[in-house]
Amino acid sequence: MQAFSLAGSAALVTGSSQGIGFAIANSLHAAGAQVVFHGKDSDVPSLPPGAIYLAEDLLNPEGSARLVRAAFQQRPELNLLVCNAGSFFDVPFLEMRPELWEKTINLNVRASYFVAQTFARELVARERPGAIVTTCSTNGFYPEDDTTAYDSSKGALVMMTRTLAHSLASHHIRVNGIAPGLILTSLNAGMLDPAKRRLYEKKILLGRLGMPDDCAGAVVFLLSPAARDITGQIIVIDGGLTLGQIGRT
Repeated sequence: MQAFSLAGSAALVTGSSQGIGFAIANSLHAAGAQVVFHGKDSDVPSLPPGAIYLAEDLLNPEGSARLVRAAFQQRPELNLLVCNAGSFFDVPFLEMRPELWEKTINLNVRASYFVAQTFARELVARERPGAIVTTCSTNGFYPEDDTTAYDSSKGALVMMTRTLAHSLASHHIRVNGIAPGLILTSLNAGMLDPAKRRLYEKKILLGRLGMPDDCAGAVVFLLSPAARDITGQIIVIDGGLTLGQIGRT
């Protein structure tokens, strides 16, 4: 359907060198957008034709603004943004150190906030409408053991998505989010022994762990004209993980 096409658009996807971000960026390209991939390191992943890769450490206080300015230099027509960069640095709560807490909040929340701010300022200066999607998490609604900093950061992202939608609506910039559940990525693959995986698969109503590609369609939709009347919403992508108390028996 034409309403789901991103032809004529250009998108920056932070944290898109691997995992969910990489799947999202590739799907935006497949939907017709010109895509700027981003990663912390200079190792360039395999990119689709015409795509651009920018390396920037978003833990650097100047990194967020520097990345967005570089993206606009490469793609002056930029009108779409996916704030996906984030990671997990937790230890049990009683062992949490200020530097780990700050690292989590600085990457998962602060970087996304100021990437979005710099992006929005550029669009407003150009009098250009646009759309932003944040990668939140079901951890923003439901806590897990020993994930206090991560859960707090994702809860902050949920509210950030809503308040930015409120702040940017008058500039015709929509802001929505996705909340992935248990998605199998390099970040969590090492934590899933066979017994734990079977337990999770019983809890998930659809009976399988999600894959990065499962998140991409919702982002394409939220950035497309098909979602032109949607802002401030979070789409949960979890196979029914958070729907029931017991899961499947």
